[in-house]
Parts: sequence; C-alpha cells; structure tokens
Amino acid sequence: MTDTRLRVLTLNCWGLKYVSKHRTARIAAIADVLAGSDYDLVVLQEVWVYGDYNRLRAAVSTRLPYSKFFYSGALGAGLAILSRFPIIGATIHPYSLNGSPIEVIQGDWFVGKAAASILVAHPILGQVQVFNTHLFAPGGDSGPLHLQAHRLVNAWEFAKLARQAAEVGRYVIAAGDFNSSPASLPMSVIQEHASLTDAWVVSHPNAPPLPNALPTPLDAVNIYGITADSPLNSFSAGKRLEPLARKFQGKRLDYIFFRQPSSPPASDKTPILKCVNTKVAFTDAVPGTDFSYSDHFGLEATFEISLPEGGDVTNPDNTYIPASAEPRSPSFVLTSVPNPTPTPPRALSPDSITEILQSLTACYRFSLYRARSQLTVFVVCILLLLVILIGSAWLPSSWITPVVFFLTIFLAWLATTFLYVGFVYGRWEVNALTNIIEELELYRNSLLERQN
Repeated sequence: MTDTRLRVLTLNCWGLKYVSKHRTARIAAIADVLAGSDYDLVVLQEVWVYGDYNRLRAAVSTRLPYSKFFYSGALGAGLAILSRFPIIGATIHPYSLNGSPIEVIQGDWFVGKAAASILVAHPILGQVQVFNTHLFAPGGDSGPLHLQAHRLVNAWEFAKLARQAAEVGRYVIAAGDFNSSPASLPMSVIQEHASLTDAWVVSHPNAPPLPNALPTPLDAVNIYGITADSPLNSFSAGKRLEPLARKFQGKRLDYIFFRQPSSPPASDKTPILKCVNTKVAFTDAVPGTDFSYSDHFGLEATFEISLPEGGDVTNPDNTYIPASAEPRSPSFVLTSVPNPTPTPPRALSPDSITEILQSLTACYRFSLYRARSQLTVFVVCILLLLVILIGSAWLPSSWITPVVFFLTIFLAWLATTFLYVGFVYGRWEVNALTNIIEELELYRNSLLERQN
C-alpha cells in the first residue's frame, strides 16, 4: 500500500431487486473479489438494495473503511462509493431531465439519475473530488433527438460540476456508466467542458484502428475497452445488438476520467496525477457458475502521483497540497506559495453547442406536443366520467353495476395520472428545457464574442 499510487474501479453491479438475475449470488461474489483487491476507490452503480451495499461495505471495511450510499428519486440512485481515504464531504445532484414518470418500464425517472460525489482527504494530493454517475439510458447515440436530449442535459450538468470542483483547487476523478460511446456528443461535452481526460485513451495511446473484419470479443475488451453487450458476458451473449455494438463486439459505456486542479498554485511543487494503466475487470464468470458478475464488465485504472521534476513526493517540504485536507501525520505541513497566472480551461466549440441546442429544441417541441396529448386524454376521461355519472340512473340491470364501478375507478385513475404527467410534469420539463437552452445560448454567445 503506497500513497504515491492510486487504484480506482468502476462497476455497474446490475442490482435491481426482483429483476436482475442471480443478484444475491453476484453481489456476494463481487464482495469477495473486492475484499481481496488493492483498490483505493471503488465506484459502483445500480446498487439499489441497501442490504447489498451493506454486504459490499462489510467485505471491504478493513481496506476501504469509508463509504457513502446515495439516495435520490423514489427508488434510489443506485450509486455508492467506497474509499480508503477519509470522506470529508458528500453531495448528490439529481439531473434536471430523467425521462418521464409515465415511462414506468424504463424507470429512469423513478430512480432519479444523478451525479454523486465525495470529497476525500488524500495525504499527498489534498482534496480529491470523486464523482459517480449513471446517465439516462434510453435513446442510445442514434435514437430520436428528444430522447438524446435527456442524456445531453445529464452530460452538461455533470461537466459543470466536475469543472467547478477543479476550479476551487481540487483534483477530480469521475467514473461511472455514461451510457454513451466514446465518439458521442455527451462524451464530448464531458471531456471538453470539464477538461477531463479519458484514462483508457491515455493508457492505450497506440490502440490500432478498427480492422475491416470484426475484432474478436477478447480483442474488443482488451484493445477497445468494451464493457457492455460483449459476447463474453453471459447476460448479453446472443443478444440482438444495435449496429455500433455489432461493429465493436459490444460497447464502451463505462469510463474513468481525471484531471488536475484548474489553476494549481505552484506548478513546480503541485503533484501530478498520471494514469499509467487501465484494464477491463470482472470479465470472468462467477466461480462455480456459468454467469458473469454483472451485465457490464468493470473498469480499473492505476494512477501514479509524482512531482513535475521528480523528487520525493511524500516529503512535505517538497510538495504543495493545492486544497487543504487533513494531514496523515502532524508533520505534514502545507507550504505557502504565490499563485501564478491561471491556465485558461478548455471550452466546448460553438458547433457542439449548436448541436446540443438542436436536440434540446426537438425535446422542447416534443414535450409540448406530449403534454397537450396527455391533457386531451384527461379531458376525455372527465367527459366519460360525467356520462357514466348521468347514465347510472338508467342502468338496465344490477349485474352491470360492478362493471361501471370498476370502469369509474379506472377512468378516475387515468384522468389523475394524465393530469399530473401532462400538466405538472409537462410544465416542469418545459421549464427545465427553457432554462438549459437559455444557459447554453448565453454560453455560445460568449464564446463567439471571445473568438471575434
């Protein structure tokens, strides 16, 4: 165990109660692997059962004594983080758009997709903000624009949070299931606006281009970082895949990003966080079974911490900690150094913002149309209830009374539901889209002014 090395794992555990296959056995197996691992930070998604979280936490409590389970929405965000370092703060930011409450099967609205984070006190880096997220799922990278808009809003809000963390002098590690391919617009938003670096890309700089023929499933995992819909995964083997997934023998949806503080106060003494290795993890079957640990593979990254010009990074006399954190020992003292000129952050291109706005505008129009349609259903239900109420005085026989009774209950439920989704949720979604569209338009205009 060394503080100059940092090992991070992200894994979507597929832990939905009553729905996920072999959930109990898989969670137990994941806990066993984590108990024998040397990870410093474990970032988990789809841990929706608190008992599963307790089991995982207990298994790693000796090595990873600090942990946080995040609550959001009606069913919980499913996000959890385990840490070797003390947690000095934690927060969760539910995304503005998460699908619709009427889309029960998809379930994104009910679980409250969010960006969760913990603030840890690292003995060398100081404050490190660790983000965990699971972006909106439906729509894919080529689905309808109004569905892509929800994930784009997720990506924009996530990028702002990561950028803000770096701007106050914190190192940032961001991981999770982003439900987006590497070349998609949501990933461009996250990497460009937040200046985040993809750990897999950094550690695989010489990855060969995709061959004309299909890569083998093993090459797809080891060379291209495929974590979902792999033929090697028991839960996706034989699954009908979309064209992009067929081309790559799966999809790369799980990522680990990182970055330095936005404006380090002393470039010659501020530690550098460098990714030296990444690897797709949890690719084997659970021992003694024929099923995988999850419907996703995990992703692990190894970072090294060093000084720009070498030297002993663990020596407090040679190291500046950019944001205060509790020291490992009383002798660990912060060094005061004057601030240099801040380095300008990267920014989204106006063309990318325009593309985002097109998707959001399509979603805005669809939301208005859907709200009107749902309110129409509400009005029709009310009219039918009035007809039943008036006509009940002339019911031909008693046997029809129970039928009318249950029909009345159904229409009342339908009217209430569509009133809520058409008026309450519909107005809320339209207002959220309006705010984000105006924010992006202002941001694009400011970029164009700077360019001119």
